[in-house]
Amino acid sequence: MSYTPRLREKYSTEIIPALTEKFGYTTVMRVPKLTKIVISQGIGDAVADKKLVDTAVEDLSRIAGQKAVATLSKKDISNFKLRKGMPIGTKVTLRGNRMYDFLDRLLAVSLPRTRDFRGVNAKGFDGRGNFNMGVKEHIIFPEIDIDKVNRIMGMDITFVTTAESDEEGKALLDAFGFPFTKK
Repeated sequence: MSYTPRLREKYSTEIIPALTEKFGYTTVMRVPKLTKIVISQGIGDAVADKKLVDTAVEDLSRIAGQKAVATLSKKDISNFKLRKGMPIGTKVTLRGNRMYDFLDRLLAVSLPRTRDFRGVNAKGFDGRGNFNMGVKEHIIFPEIDIDKVNRIMGMDITFVTTAESDEEGKALLDAFGFPFTKK
């Protein structure tokens, strides 16, 4: 028996019929779907301390369940003492089952652990159905041991969908159970 993530099953059994009915799609292929989740961190102080990037890669890999990579600067900026090719951040791209597992953990465990959590602001859509959100503290994830953290870092999470409009993208994420704030 093969493993299927809970949200992937929910997508095929509940979300596809609901969105087809709501938007009147003629074929299942028109229904928007989540293609990937990109988690990234910018570490500005990594210019001075190289160990920050290593710990950030380790933490992000633990959160995502997949190896993260260090991102390198593209050009020299003398005011920031930055040289081309220096590591200044981390990122990881999740697809398939790992993506659905991460989304499940984010919605069920991590977001409710956020301090003073009142929902996610729905202003993060880009006009093409993709959604961006920021997390101020990476310690909301249960994979991170708070005692071993020497520095709390934020991260950006991008949800890339095949939706053609923000309305379709929001409907898709709503169906997954995204806790958007009510206006």
